[in-house]
Amino acid sequence: MVSLRRLLADLPEAKAFGDADVDIAGIRHDSRQTGPGDLFVAVPGFKADGHDFLADAVARGAAALVVQADRRDKWEPVVSGSATAVVVLPDSRTALAGLAAAFYEYPARKLRVIGVTGTDGKTSLVHLIAHLLETAGEKAGLISTIQCEVNGEPLPEEYRHTTPEAPEVQRMLAQMVEAGCRYAVIESTSHGLALHRLDGCEYDIAVVTDVGADHLDFHGSQEAYLEAKGRLFAMLDGSADKGLAKAAVLNADDPSCDYLRRKTGARVLTYGIEEAADVTASGVEEAGWGSRFRLVTPARSIEVRIASPGVFNVYNGIAAAAVGLAAGVGLPVITRALSTWTGAPGRMERVEEGQPFDVVVDFAHAPDALRRVLQFLRSHSRGRIIAVFGCIGERDKQRRFPMGQIAGESADYAVITDDNPYTEDRDAIIGEIAAGLLASGRLEGHHFVRISNRRQAIAHALSMAVDEDVVLLAGKGHERTITVGDTVYECDDREVARRVLREMFPKAVTTT
Repeated sequence: MVSLRRLLADLPEAKAFGDADVDIAGIRHDSRQTGPGDLFVAVPGFKADGHDFLADAVARGAAALVVQADRRDKWEPVVSGSATAVVVLPDSRTALAGLAAAFYEYPARKLRVIGVTGTDGKTSLVHLIAHLLETAGEKAGLISTIQCEVNGEPLPEEYRHTTPEAPEVQRMLAQMVEAGCRYAVIESTSHGLALHRLDGCEYDIAVVTDVGADHLDFHGSQEAYLEAKGRLFAMLDGSADKGLAKAAVLNADDPSCDYLRRKTGARVLTYGIEEAADVTASGVEEAGWGSRFRLVTPARSIEVRIASPGVFNVYNGIAAAAVGLAAGVGLPVITRALSTWTGAPGRMERVEEGQPFDVVVDFAHAPDALRRVLQFLRSHSRGRIIAVFGCIGERDKQRRFPMGQIAGESADYAVITDDNPYTEDRDAIIGEIAAGLLASGRLEGHHFVRISNRRQAIAHALSMAVDEDVVLLAGKGHERTITVGDTVYECDDREVARRVLREMFPKAVTTT
């Protein structure tokens, strides 16, 4: 329990009415999760406004409310005459992170925090960095799209969002501290940065993969999207001193490099393959389902093999190496970590059930990512490439046509299907993707088919594959469900593929 007055100590703009010494049991931004003694923070959202649920929070036992000054017409009728303490702030969303950090006693100040941002490859890099730290003998926690972990132990599924809200982030950081972790590695998305969910994370090292054009429906422009990414690097300058020199790890081959360099006064460490950089990979060559290269650093160079395929994973490898150097990890340990990392779940993950063709599951759900994966598979296949994919509903609508166009240009056959249409018409989404395929000169029925149910789409693709083909199941990666309107159906691409393949290629049963 923490007193409300103590939580407000770092919020000088707060105006408190009522008992400021009331004890607070928890921080909530969803009235349905609010219980006795909680502080309910009313945050204006995109679909709902927390101020519309103040009465519900009070009825559930909230000890205090945080409201936004410009929503007076909504909160004044609820709080007038109420014994519940009320705090008025200019921006309740920004305050949510500060209140959460204070409630959990600023856990990020007790951890070395590494933030990973970018358009593609963030999740893989988060897991690779955590693996590198663990290889170095460090205890680390992570927050990523795939899962959240504390010292190697996965947290419950409820935590698994790209960037959870600030109270959940701070709670997990506190769990890491309690578990004895020294490091936290956080997937720092543009949404999470722009919406202040990551305020109070006290970053020590920030690293970027690349910055393309994405989530423009949310950010409004490429400039705003880049600015959101830049917040991560700007936050380095104001974070607590924890005995580790602040560092910005930038991709010298990406156009964002100069912009991000200007966002921080921290030491800059660059990585790249094409441009001059502090950490580079030379002599890159394929080595089975992976790559071999010479890792070149300011100190010395060393031969490295990474088991994850594609040049994009080479970039992740040298980015992780640069982060390791910034954290003081020795080059032999970095090399060992790169060579022993087997990849993140659902990222270029092969499904093997004895079939005579390859099945690959990847999270590629944006045009550039899909193009890179398809081009890599083309260079590694002597047969056809059959791509199964869809596009998410309710947002990122600008992806749909180019996704279809890219599949038309780079795959031999496509099966267009569900990818969480949510409340949108699933067939309309598929139609927008199909338009891209048609524009690339592909013929429906000959080069592609529409099958809305994803499980059926996967089964169809696998049934038509023959020796040396590659079936790519793209867009969902590690995810396990599909949401269509108010209905959710189970669909883990990896498990669906395994089940179908076992039926297609039953293993021989021997008897004695």
